[in-house]
Amino acid sequence: MKKIFKGRVICAGEYEGECVVSRQGLNTLATFQKSALMNKKKVIGSDQNNKDVDGKNLTGVALILPQTIGSTTGGLVIQTICQMKINPSALLFSEEIDSLAASGVILAKNWENSNIIAIDKLGNDILSAVKTGDKIRVSKDGMVEIL
Repeated sequence: MKKIFKGRVICAGEYEGECVVSRQGLNTLATFQKSALMNKKKVIGSDQNNKDVDGKNLTGVALILPQTIGSTTGGLVIQTICQMKINPSALLFSEEIDSLAASGVILAKNWENSNIIAIDKLGNDILSAVKTGDKIRVSKDGMVEIL
């Protein structure tokens, strides 16, 4: 039986593919900055304190997480990786999106013409129901389906 989660749409879009799941808050600076500063063609998670994402390709996947954590540069880091076109395809939050991540995805969508998807309030059950590498489908209406 397929599992479906419904969240609130922050930035709409459609996605079908693999996901990476972070069961703890995602430090955007620690996770994305190294790849951005080195002008890489994709983001490899570089937060040694988050084993869920450390060393994993995060470009073009759906990143499922509770919230982002860390410094006030978080929104700028998200906007920057979107500008570089090395961002995750979707940020799917189990909890309410934090203000820094919200500012980053909204600025990226409007200023960088990014196609990043952001959905929040999916519920904490999604963090245990989905595993890294699972295939999911994201709809414009905020539905996330485990395939």
